[in-house]
Amino acid sequence: MAFTDDQLERYSRHLILKEIGVRGQKKLLAARVLVIGAGGSGLAAAITLQEQGIETLVVDTIGIVDDDVVDLSNLQRQIIHGTGNVGMPKVESAAETVTSINPDVTVKPYHIRVSAGNIAELIAGYDVIVDAADNFSTKFLINDACVLAGKPYIYGGALRFEGQLMTYVPGRGPCYRCIFRDMPAAGEVPSCKEAGVLGAVVGVIGSMQAVEAVKLILGVGKPLTARLMTFDALAMTCRAVPLPEREPDCPVCGEHPTITTLDPARYIQPACGV
Repeated sequence: MAFTDDQLERYSRHLILKEIGVRGQKKLLAARVLVIGAGGSGLAAAITLQEQGIETLVVDTIGIVDDDVVDLSNLQRQIIHGTGNVGMPKVESAAETVTSINPDVTVKPYHIRVSAGNIAELIAGYDVIVDAADNFSTKFLINDACVLAGKPYIYGGALRFEGQLMTYVPGRGPCYRCIFRDMPAAGEVPSCKEAGVLGAVVGVIGSMQAVEAVKLILGVGKPLTARLMTFDALAMTCRAVPLPEREPDCPVCGEHPTITTLDPARYIQPACGV
């Protein structure tokens, strides 16, 4: 594959990096990343990945229905949308923006909801999965589907002024269930809508997820396996907390897994006790 003159100029800062160069940029152009979640961090990750020349698909989550379209309240943190996109499906708005930024990249906006019934098919054709979901049901579903399929994925989350992320690579450290094990009851942990979130924080987390995806594609650096990165915007601190090794009794990646299929009933958040 030969670069066009426009590509040589567009990716010139990559081409002079010894960790990327011509060979690495060709890897990026050939790679495919699936971003699950069309919120602030997901769109920040998507637009950063597209700028690198990586084909990226953004799909919606199994969250509430009114998250399907761009709302005025989204514009505080979802930099890919503009006021003129209010009311438009988020994935279509995102596709419109990234196409204008990098025509090299194929944009596939899927206006669907991720579920136990379609996630295995969705992730099958992608090299790396980015978890930018805004609810625990989807996060556990992404983890289980990626573990069962042997797919690497990057978890991220943000609330108020803080964010966190970690990377799962098959055979290299714990999965999300090893660390968090069970889904919290509905209402036990506040959502961004209830507790708020600084718009810039989700951008930081999404950009970090994009960096992790690029590192996995190129095979460079040290990914966040067996480490949880935490970011505190008020203190302006960022640290990597070591995580325990894979739990032998983890129900999905352990030695004797009990989760071997994606049962939809498993991804219903339990109600709070009275």
